[in-house]
Amino acid sequence: MALRRVFYRWLWLAVLVLPVWLLIGWGVFGENGFAILWIVFIAMPSVFLGQGLLTLITRSRPSVARTRAVSWWDVLGFGVWHILTVAVVVVDARWFAATLSAAIVAGFALFWLQFWQLRREAGVMRFRTMQRDDDGPDDDGDVLIVTESDPDR
Repeated sequence: MALRRVFYRWLWLAVLVLPVWLLIGWGVFGENGFAILWIVFIAMPSVFLGQGLLTLITRSRPSVARTRAVSWWDVLGFGVWHILTVAVVVVDARWFAATLSAAIVAGFALFWLQFWQLRREAGVMRFRTMQRDDDGPDDDGDVLIVTESDPDR
């Protein structure tokens, strides 16, 4: 539970730390002077917005809000994505394209995972319309019944 709580606290901090790391990491490990343009105008805003959106989705789940801890799937997904994001500026130039592609795929997979978990926890709502038998003075004919189903049953 302790590691899951650490990730819970780390999510908002990562919104700022990961983009800044891209700039610092490029300064320390960078080989190409023109890469700073890519880092500043594409990579940093993408990671900032992506991490922010993923954090909002994760923290909006009922189980995360209740326990103040993320799931083990979250730990795995965010861990892989953060490691790959850090590795993008650390790896040798020959591995840059593969590492960047893996980080992008991991980011999209993490978005899908977060959305799937949110949808699963929020429950699926089904709508159906029934005709009423009695035609009273305030009867408009149709009644909308909303039921919530538990995906675990």
